[in-house]
Amino acid sequence: MSSENALLTILAEKIKNDSLVLPTLPDIAMKVRQAADDPEINLQTMAEVIAQDPALTARMLKIANSAYLGRTVKVESLNQAVTRIGLRHIKNIATALAMEQLFISQNEIVTEFLDKIWLYTIDVSAKSMALMKLYKSRNKHSAVNLDTITLAAMVHNIGVLPILTEAEKHPEVFANPDFLDGAIARLSGRIGGSIMRKWEFSQEFVTVVERWSDRRYEPDNVSYIDFVRIAAMDAGVMPITETRDAFLGRYVEKGIIPDEDYLIEDEFLEEYNAAKTIFID
Repeated sequence: MSSENALLTILAEKIKNDSLVLPTLPDIAMKVRQAADDPEINLQTMAEVIAQDPALTARMLKIANSAYLGRTVKVESLNQAVTRIGLRHIKNIATALAMEQLFISQNEIVTEFLDKIWLYTIDVSAKSMALMKLYKSRNKHSAVNLDTITLAAMVHNIGVLPILTEAEKHPEVFANPDFLDGAIARLSGRIGGSIMRKWEFSQEFVTVVERWSDRRYEPDNVSYIDFVRIAAMDAGVMPITETRDAFLGRYVEKGIIPDEDYLIEDEFLEEYNAAKTIFID
């Protein structure tokens, strides 16, 4: 049996037996989510929780002052940042910003793969966020919201992490990127769903992670998965069998984008670049 087939067999068996080692939610993200679920929490206490992690503190200040939020008056303290973002949004946004901590390895080859996946994740997230913000500007009463798409896009491909962890034990498979891409395409959705359930995320996140690349699944109503799919296609990481216009035409019909050329228009590109600065200095 080739090393590649051996890896697939190992992954499949561990998924079947529920013995695959799944990543744990970053500690600071767990603390923020637990605090946000406390009905007695206040802005001061939340700021104290976030302040335990200097990197997350810097990220929260950055997003509070970002062009993406459309703010011109600069905030200079974490308390002000938390107040501006709001308790309702802190839970998902803080979790999304903490995701970078998971894309780390001591193995040089794995690190190269993780770096590539992280940059792609940022690109898909920024595109998803821009699409959502512009959609909400036209559909103010829609149930979908900005903080949820931020986190949903950041975790949509989380299932790749256990695959790379297992592959790390078989260094020879990294010589064949096509194999790894195939393993990720076949297994990452199912593994990602397991991670979401382990982290006790709601079903809407599980659905995005499990089904975003499964074109057999087409939600009738506007869904977070729609925004992730458009973004992933535009980022070049979601293969499509039809033309770009035909693919985007579905989302024009659903009212998510105004026309098939929207992703190259200035309005979208401006919001995309603003969202991207939140993750990249």
